[in-house]
Amino acid sequence: MPEGDTIYQLATYLGEVLGGRSVLRGFARLDRGQVPMDLAGRRVAGVNAHGKHLFLLFEDGSRLRSHLGMRGSWHAYGPAQRWQRSPRQASIMLDTGTQVLVCFNALQVEWLREGSVRQRSLAVSLGPDLLASRPDWQRIVARARQLTGGDVPIAEVLLDQRIACGIGNVYKSEVLFLQACHPATAVADCADDAVIEMFMSAHRLLMRNRTGGARLTRWPDDGRGRHWVYGRNGRPCLRCGTTIAMARLGSKPRSSYWCPGCQPDHRTGPDLDLDPDREPG
Repeated sequence: MPEGDTIYQLATYLGEVLGGRSVLRGFARLDRGQVPMDLAGRRVAGVNAHGKHLFLLFEDGSRLRSHLGMRGSWHAYGPAQRWQRSPRQASIMLDTGTQVLVCFNALQVEWLREGSVRQRSLAVSLGPDLLASRPDWQRIVARARQLTGGDVPIAEVLLDQRIACGIGNVYKSEVLFLQACHPATAVADCADDAVIEMFMSAHRLLMRNRTGGARLTRWPDDGRGRHWVYGRNGRPCLRCGTTIAMARLGSKPRSSYWCPGCQPDHRTGPDLDLDPDREPG
């Protein structure tokens, strides 16, 4: 699933292509099986990203929100160029006359009218954007306490977009390694300062990667990889040599990677179900 840095790059590109232009032909499929919404004639005022959410802003104040999920992607084509995927998979299409922008297989597409109850409720439900220049750290830690149970694993808290927007599986595992925190640690066992530092670490990594290129979470020029632990289960830790572990954690299990040597588990209770050979989710 694309993380906040990827959506930031996408918003920047789409803003350059669409900003200030009118849509000659276009549609948005708001519900599967329903007649697509016609976007022809609408003028795009700009494109914004908020974490993993992309917003197309129109001159009348309305917004088209999309979330790519695991399968979604945007393609750019020339006016007469053949699409690489079936039109049935198109969630959004915008033809400016010189370029055709198509979003395929989006997880969510939603039309938000200016000042609507839904627009206001969405703004309240989403946490601060970690790609903003100065996220509100106190608000983030307050939301982490208010919106989750104390026994929720910190790995799940970092992924919760109600708390802060932008972190996905890669940054989650890398941040926890950099902060020497086991992913199954309950959020109640993490001090406020520690929680803030985790989100600040994610902010720094996201900001460093927002301009494009290969995503990096480690920068030593040693040829040993772009990440500390993500995707490295069964291989030695780049710091201490301990074998990297992986398990699926949380109420909606997602793969987490960590070094048992650098990130010891201080909990008591049954061992995690570790499987270094299982594919990530």
